[in-house]
Amino acid sequence: MLRDQVRYGLIPPVRQRMPDEPLIVDVEGKGRDLGLSGGWIRTFITQRRNSRIAVLYGYARLVGYTAKREIVPDILKDVQVVDGRDFTLTLRAGHRWSDGAPFTSDDIRYWWEDIANNPMLSPSGPPRFMLVDGKPPQVSFPDAVTVRFHWDEPNPYFLPTLAAARPPFIYRPAHYLKRYHARYTSEAELAPLLAKYKVRNWAALHNALDDMFRMENPDQPTLQPWMAVSKGTGNHLLFQRNPYYHRFDRRGVQLPYADGLDVTVMGGGLIPAQVATGKADLQAEGLTFSQVPVLVSGEKQGDYRTLLWPEGKAAEIALYPNLNYNDPVWRTLLRDVRFRRALSMAIDRRIVNRSLFFGLAEESGVDVLPGSPLFKPERKGVWTGYDPKQASALLDEIGLKRKRGELYRELPDGRPLEVIVETSGEKPEISDAMQIIAETWRDIGVRLLMRTVDRDVLRNRVYAGQTMMAVWGGWDNGIPDPDSSPEELAPMTQENFSWPKWGQYYQTSGSAGEPIDMPIPQELMDIARRWRHTTDETERRALWSALLDIHADQIYAIGVVSKTPQPIAVSNRLRNIPDKGLWLWDPGAYLGVYRPDEFYFTDARPADPEPVGIHRGED
Repeated sequence: MLRDQVRYGLIPPVRQRMPDEPLIVDVEGKGRDLGLSGGWIRTFITQRRNSRIAVLYGYARLVGYTAKREIVPDILKDVQVVDGRDFTLTLRAGHRWSDGAPFTSDDIRYWWEDIANNPMLSPSGPPRFMLVDGKPPQVSFPDAVTVRFHWDEPNPYFLPTLAAARPPFIYRPAHYLKRYHARYTSEAELAPLLAKYKVRNWAALHNALDDMFRMENPDQPTLQPWMAVSKGTGNHLLFQRNPYYHRFDRRGVQLPYADGLDVTVMGGGLIPAQVATGKADLQAEGLTFSQVPVLVSGEKQGDYRTLLWPEGKAAEIALYPNLNYNDPVWRTLLRDVRFRRALSMAIDRRIVNRSLFFGLAEESGVDVLPGSPLFKPERKGVWTGYDPKQASALLDEIGLKRKRGELYRELPDGRPLEVIVETSGEKPEISDAMQIIAETWRDIGVRLLMRTVDRDVLRNRVYAGQTMMAVWGGWDNGIPDPDSSPEELAPMTQENFSWPKWGQYYQTSGSAGEPIDMPIPQELMDIARRWRHTTDETERRALWSALLDIHADQIYAIGVVSKTPQPIAVSNRLRNIPDKGLWLWDPGAYLGVYRPDEFYFTDARPADPEPVGIHRGED
């Protein structure tokens, strides 16, 4: 693909584009084949904003997870950690951005000094993962390839956050963004740009053009394997190979093998039919388990195979009672553990599993999966067995009366006991599961009403305390180890729908949300803080166990099923995709951790005749 550009001097030869010490990928050591260069991977996304697929599937991070969920250097040459508080990052000498400009410690300096600590671009100051006990690190830049971060206390969030599905990008292409920053560009030079982009000030301009995750700005250089070609049409996006990518196979062939990603925006309901006619080479978005029969029946015509990977979340379907719901009567009820336990025990998970997943899912609450070293079998069945008699007894104990001849109970103020569950409606299995749950809840006198709203609207309603109960997945990481962050289990983030306002209060240091006003959630917070301040693995394991035991007993989220199969359609021409994997947002970035830059087409053209011939080191 790049041959003519090299021939006509538009870009230098690969020997001059590669870092002095590139990352050498042991493809064969992973049980894969050395691939051929060429071809475009066609795929569909359901919304334009999901252009993030290039960064998820590219999964180039300063440090990244392996398929075994171990953190290793990637963009970085090396990371040295002392006592969990001193981090020395070493960049690869000679590494370049996708436009050929050098990638150096100045790009991290720019992020730290000119973005994270600039009040116009970061009004709240540096992101929370950079603070320990509210204090930022001491940061130094000894030379072009070295950056040092020092905290007074351990910061266990630092490296996992850098390796996340959505990384914080603690580096930016300074040579590109400085032209839009008031520190480096005069007001007179910025004025015509503000008019061109129709923004009020330089900070808004900078934010509009700084889009490392969604890659909506094709002019912004990247370090990912594929870079945006242009803004494209409203429903078609192209990401082509980065000529300066830092990864090579042992022959000296530069990755990625595939020339690019050919991405089309399409409604989720139309995607299975497109896959069945062979119009996708790699597809998971927009596919659900209910569509597996359609996918399998189209395999011969579409020349693809259907893989089924288990979901890696702590639950595929989970109900979140909002303990910060604005209605005071309902808030009191949702905070009563007896009510949450009753609702949980009134769900016949076996029927849900058999009816919707042919018995292939796990029937459980929200808990870590058996693949996690923190899993305990005795925790699995706590308050999750189907027992409508005991559930009714708990509701009676609370005082939720059901008048003679009435189907549903009443709240203390006389209103009917109607639980309004809101969902984004993106998966048909969820709607079907809610119908099954509505039937078994009716038996104990609880009416379930379902409301479908847009995903972003749902989130905002939950955050504002306007949603009584929401359906979502369980904790993102269903396979944590003692060193994994436990913040999903404590009121530390508004993204946990059980306590969004408590999470807001923590995330904003008290400037938004509400302080915790319940003893057990406060205990969860205290345990999570103790975890952060220790580096002892035995103690961390004990703290994690305490968190999980509390959640199993308190039912802050009502899990239904987990490890549900996620269908992935893969062209028979596309190789190096593992038959078995775990479909997990974080850690893993879905397919990203399995390195799509190593996927290749069997009918691609041969590699360039003169690879660079690297024979040192392995990833």
